[in-house]
Amino acid sequence: MVRVAAGVLRRADGAVLLAQRPAGKIAAGRWEFPGGKIEAGESPREALERELAEEIGVRVQSARPLLCLRHAYTERTVELDTWLVEAWAGQAEGLENQALAWVQPAEMESYDVLEADGPIIDALKLPCALPITADRADADALLADLLRLAADGHRLIRLRAPRLSEEAYTALAMQAGPRLHALGSGLLIDRWQGVPAGTAGIAGVHLTAAAAQRIERSALPDAGWLFASCHNRAELERACALGAQALVIGPVHATATHPGAQILGLDGFAQLAAQANRPCYGLGGLAVSDAEAVFQHGGQGVAGISAYQHPR
Repeated sequence: MVRVAAGVLRRADGAVLLAQRPAGKIAAGRWEFPGGKIEAGESPREALERELAEEIGVRVQSARPLLCLRHAYTERTVELDTWLVEAWAGQAEGLENQALAWVQPAEMESYDVLEADGPIIDALKLPCALPITADRADADALLADLLRLAADGHRLIRLRAPRLSEEAYTALAMQAGPRLHALGSGLLIDRWQGVPAGTAGIAGVHLTAAAAQRIERSALPDAGWLFASCHNRAELERACALGAQALVIGPVHATATHPGAQILGLDGFAQLAAQANRPCYGLGGLAVSDAEAVFQHGGQGVAGISAYQHPR
């Protein structure tokens, strides 16, 4: 097992720094996030700071955990401890003869990036906040909620709406998708079967834990995000087997809506997230102000209903 610390330097315009592996190294010519091996006795943060100074000549001023994952290559298994770095001193330059490039996450498909970095790119494309619509039976009220959340700047919103009929849910998704798209937002839908592929603003599908147990991968859409909710290791493994790119794990804390649920706590959330190898949102009893705690426990951010609802 090779333990590696990597830094994702992100500029104010959203572009992140990629480094090209120089001639003579394994996978020469391919692109990755700068970093290197964690030495004996070093913490991941210490290794991050040392490696970025040695490789690209910058001094880390502010960083937080982004994603920790394992990837098995043919010749080795890598444990990659990735940090999001948004403040640093110095100008990045290739001190080990490596080319550097500032790239928007949406444009990374045009770079030959190492396979291990795929989930990190997903994490960069996804927001830290995942609002979920309240449990309303009124489609007009749900549409108003969606538009308000999009106007607040939320880039991805899950349309839950369990009390809507199949027909009403489909109609709402088809109405809301283009309107959210115009506001720079996208919709995750739980029920996609009646929604035409390519509908503007439909960013992907969310599977409940129960739905993930019933469905086969061949029945899922080919395009867009695939999210899945899970509460334990078995459900996490099923979601990963289906190819979910991001997970919603909970309940982290007790909630009034699920009084009998087994509470994970932040430590339980962290244990599941550490096995996921993909972005994980915390759900259940979390406020927006809990985002930093979720980051420190290996999470992508906070998913929730009440955390993002305006007073009515």
